[in-house]
Amino acid sequence: MYLQRTTFHPKQTGLSTEESVKICVNPFVEIENVTLSYSEEIRDTAVQELSMSISEGEFCAVVGPSGCGKSTLMKLVTGLLFPQTGEIRVNGRKVNSALKIAGMAFQNPVMLPWRKTLENLLLPLEIVSPHRERLRREKQTYVKQAQELLKTVGLEGCGDQYPWELSGGMQQRASLCRALIHEPKLLMLDEPFAALDSFTREELWCVMRDLWQKKGFTVILVTHDLPEAVFLADRIFVMSSRPGRILVERKVDLPRPRELDLCFTPEFTSIVHELRGHISEARA
Repeated sequence: MYLQRTTFHPKQTGLSTEESVKICVNPFVEIENVTLSYSEEIRDTAVQELSMSISEGEFCAVVGPSGCGKSTLMKLVTGLLFPQTGEIRVNGRKVNSALKIAGMAFQNPVMLPWRKTLENLLLPLEIVSPHRERLRREKQTYVKQAQELLKTVGLEGCGDQYPWELSGGMQQRASLCRALIHEPKLLMLDEPFAALDSFTREELWCVMRDLWQKKGFTVILVTHDLPEAVFLADRIFVMSSRPGRILVERKVDLPRPRELDLCFTPEFTSIVHELRGHISEARA
């Protein structure tokens, strides 16, 4: 059993001592004293002595000033970058190569325009083991799985359409399906709804909420949108200005399942304003 060493006071995290200990027992994602610099120059240090832990099945969000290292954090957790010091463990194993149990979705859906939507969804299965070894002989099973995912996000019947035939919101829904097609234990979301209009963005909050509640995977969401973080997350980590480290950890104790009307309540707006204050302090 591992208890995370943390520099935060319980009042600063918004958690009771008992809750803080419970969250830190056997973490699914564990980042311990991680530092990464892109060169020997001090100004190129992206994150410094960064520590955080996330339980299995938890939905966490990471917010902070622009350039604070949020995207670097995503790359470190998925094994696309490696720290100079410190250690990252996912599902009990040190991350020393690209993480196969993770799915990723970005601000740009990055759909291959020459492949139909269903074919875009199947793309990770051509790359990730053990699915790539099974794909040819079990293709119909995977196709059915992809079609079910499309139905779940409101894209039933769209599998035969090319990405350029879909709206931006529809492409982002398909991108979420592609990130989940290989049934990852960890879903990494890097500003996935930032380029969408407010109504479509809120629709996709609900889609993401429902997918997470149905599938039970662990989520790390990087976002600049504070209402988005509060609506979706169990806990929110506020990062400092560069070099990034965790300044504040805030539990979101709003009841689930959450509906959009919650965004207009005093309890919700109070958390948003609190987070905005932390980020303003981080910029100073």
